[in-house]
Amino acid sequence: MKRDDIPQISAIENCSFPSPWSQQAFLNELENKFAVYFVAIHENNLIGYAGMWLFCGEAHVTTIAVHPDFRGRGLGKMLMNTLIDYAREQGADTMVLEVRPSNIPALNLYKSLGFRNIGWRKNYYIETREDALVMMCSIGQENSDRQRGEEQ
Repeated sequence: MKRDDIPQISAIENCSFPSPWSQQAFLNELENKFAVYFVAIHENNLIGYAGMWLFCGEAHVTTIAVHPDFRGRGLGKMLMNTLIDYAREQGADTMVLEVRPSNIPALNLYKSLGFRNIGWRKNYYIETREDALVMMCSIGQENSDRQRGEEQ
């Protein structure tokens, strides 16, 4: 992710989440030494993004979204696999994320990649007071095929 990507990221963010991040939040992520972000480009247009924090051998997914016109084409899985592969290369053993229990497409994606439920964060989403489901998966090299959503 580059500074110039933020307006397009913000547009996707605003049509993807009931409590979208501000452009300033993404600018702050550019300054965060633990943050890593990837973008998906189609015909010179940014159509998706995903980010995480890497620290203490763990990857924590901060956000992922795909432009509505490009959903259902495997881009979310591609972005998650990019995060997993990069985190693994950087020495992370586990990946953790929070997800709205009402976000069925995201839940299905994460389960297909080997994530499992490990707990709840009460009232995690401030504006809606919705709880977050916490999910985790091991991303060690021995699990690389499973994380990609491939058959073993």
